[in-house]
Amino acid sequence: MPHATAAWLVDNSSLTFEQIAEFCGLHILEVQAIADDTAATKLTGRDPIRAGELTHEEIEKGQKDADYRLQMHKAPDEVRRTKGPRYTPVSKRQDKPDGIAWIIRNHPEVTDGQISKLIGTTRTTIAAIRDRSHWNMANITPKDPVTLGLTTQRELDAAVAKAARAAGASAPSDTRLESDREALLEQLRNEREQHIREAEAALADADGEALRDEIVPGIRDPFKNTPSS
Repeated sequence: MPHATAAWLVDNSSLTFEQIAEFCGLHILEVQAIADDTAATKLTGRDPIRAGELTHEEIEKGQKDADYRLQMHKAPDEVRRTKGPRYTPVSKRQDKPDGIAWIIRNHPEVTDGQISKLIGTTRTTIAAIRDRSHWNMANITPKDPVTLGLTTQRELDAAVAKAARAAGASAPSDTRLESDREALLEQLRNEREQHIREAEAALADADGEALRDEIVPGIRDPFKNTPSS
């Protein structure tokens, strides 16, 4: 909270604006605006001594010497996100019910707790969609939450596998590409058979040609076409 700390130092010390700006990581004009009470937002000062970031002795050193640069006693604690539901951007929140409905329909073994972690929603919402009592149920269309960007395929697969193990069943294997694989193999077989037929036809057409223009046995010189005598 650099601006709030700067406001406290302006009100409670005789440090120069340069010293305050450097310590708080602000531009000197920002400190000037705070001192002149012309900042866009009225700030409540934050005591850096109570926060353990400065000591009285350090402030006194700075007040006695305008060229002295304040040394931070202890860096501020890093703000960490507390445990809770996954954060979802505002633009995607309207898609959550569709993603929940998709998981409930396609993976009923996945628990409400797992869905809550995957989608970042509450169990109350999940229960309402399960029993079709959700206020917007008529407009909910099951859609893959991975496609919607609400979770990743890896996380979804892990949740499904975990739910399957808990239910005593084997985790389902992804067979979505099996049909594509079979189609590709069939295409390759057809192409190979076509090449064989074309080669046989070419040999039949060359039946009346002499073989003395072979480069090596079985391979004809493409620039020669010696007719048979």
